[in-house]
Amino acid sequence: MTTAESASESSQAGKFDVGALLAERGAERYELHNRYLNPQLPRMLHTIGFDKVYEHAEGAHFWDADGNDYLDMLAGFGVMGLGRHHPVVRKALHDVLDLSLADLTRFDCQPLPGLLAERLLVHSPHLDRVFFGNSGTEAVEGALKFARYATGRPRVLYCEHAFHGLTTGALSVNGESGFRDGFAPLLPDTAVPLGDLDALERELRKGDVAALIVEPIQGKGVHEAPPGYLWAAQDLLHRHKALLIADEVQTGLGRTGDFYAYQHEEGVEPDLVCVAKALSGGYVPVGATIGKDWIFKKVFSSMDRVLVHSASFGSNAQAMAAGLAVLSVMEDEQIEAHVRAVGDLLRTRLAALTDRYELLADVRGRGLMIGIEFGRPRSLKLRSRWAMLQAARKGLFAQMVVVPLLQRHRILTQVSGDHLEVIKLIPPLIVDEGDVNRFVDAFTAVMDDAHEGGLIWDFGRTLVKQAVANR
Repeated sequence: MTTAESASESSQAGKFDVGALLAERGAERYELHNRYLNPQLPRMLHTIGFDKVYEHAEGAHFWDADGNDYLDMLAGFGVMGLGRHHPVVRKALHDVLDLSLADLTRFDCQPLPGLLAERLLVHSPHLDRVFFGNSGTEAVEGALKFARYATGRPRVLYCEHAFHGLTTGALSVNGESGFRDGFAPLLPDTAVPLGDLDALERELRKGDVAALIVEPIQGKGVHEAPPGYLWAAQDLLHRHKALLIADEVQTGLGRTGDFYAYQHEEGVEPDLVCVAKALSGGYVPVGATIGKDWIFKKVFSSMDRVLVHSASFGSNAQAMAAGLAVLSVMEDEQIEAHVRAVGDLLRTRLAALTDRYELLADVRGRGLMIGIEFGRPRSLKLRSRWAMLQAARKGLFAQMVVVPLLQRHRILTQVSGDHLEVIKLIPPLIVDEGDVNRFVDAFTAVMDDAHEGGLIWDFGRTLVKQAVANR
C-alpha cells in the first residue's frame, strides 16, 4: 500500500468512530430498543430487574459501569462456547481482515471454507460434506430441505418439546405451541414423544416420512434422549428408508463433554448434523449442515442445480476464520476433557443439594449443559406458597431463583423454557473450579432464603401480580 493510499484509508476511517458513537449514545440503549426494535424486550428486562448496563467482557465474566464482576452461566444461549473475546479467535479475525481477501466473489472457490469443512469432518468421520450458512435455524432449514429432496418424501418427524429454530421450516419442527401459534400453515410435520419408539414406528409405517430431527439433549427442560433411543431410532428410520437428523446447534462442539452429544451413544451415525452457535467463537454468525455424500450429490445433482441451496453470506472469510480458530482452541486447550471434569464437578455438587432442599427436585444433564428442576415441597408452609405461584403461572418459582442470582450475586442464568420450573446452565466451556464454587455458593444462599421464607417470596408475589395482569 502506498503512502497516499494509506493516508486515504486513514481519512476514510476517521469519518466513523464506533467508540465515540457508543460514548455519545450508549446510555440510550433501552430507549432505542423500545422505540425501534422489539418493545417487549426492554419491558421484560425492566420488569425482572435485568436492565443492567454491561460495559465490557472477558472469558466467562462481564463487568458493569461500576466495575462489578458478573459470572456468565448463559453464554449467550450457548454462542460463547470459548467465552467472550478469546485471544486466538480475536487474532484470527484481525488477521483475516488485514489480508483484504477477495471474499464472496461468488464465482471462485476460496480456501477457508474447504479448510473449515475438512476440520469439521475430522470430528464427524462418518459424514462427508458441509454446507455453510449463517445460523442454527439456517442449518436446520438446510437439513430439512436436503432430507425431503434426498428421500422424495414430504414429512419430517420431531420430538415433543423440541426447539430447532424460528424460521418457517424450523418452526414446523418446533415442539412449543407458543412459538408456533399464529404462523400456520407450516410444513407437513408430526411430533412424537422423545424416547417413544412405538410412536416413531407408527408414523414411519405411513411411508411418507423423510426424516426424524432430534436434539440428543433437549434444550427445553434439559431432557436427554433415553439410553439406546438414538441408535434404535436410527435403525427404524433406515429400515423405512428415512433419515436421522441430529440437531447439535446447542449440544455440539464440546458442550456435553464430547464433540457431539450423539457420540455418547455407541453406533449412532446421523445422516445429517446441524451445528452453529459456539462455532462462531462469539463473533461472526455461522451455521453448518453436515451430511453424507449421497445426500449432497442428490441435492446438487447437476450444474443446473449448483445454486439450488445457497446463502448470500455463507462461507464468508470472517466466519470461516472464526470457526477454524475455535476448532484449533478446542484441540489445543483440550476443551472436551475440561468440560467433562468441570461439568461433573458442578453437577455432583448441585445434585448433593437435593436432600437438603425440598424445593429442589432434580439435577440432570451432561458436561456443561445442566438442568436444575424445582418441584412441589413437602412442608405445609412452603406448599401453600408454591401453590400460589403455580395457580398464577407455572415457571414463576424458577424465575424467582434466577432474579436474585443476578441481582444479589451477579450471576446470569435463565429459565429453560416457558411454563417450566427448570433453570438451565450452559456456561462458557472455559469456566473453572472457582466459577463452580461461586455459583454453588450463590445458589445455596438463594435456596436457603427460599426455604426460610425470605425476600425471594416478596418478589414472587410481584411476579404473580404481573402474571395476572398480563392474562
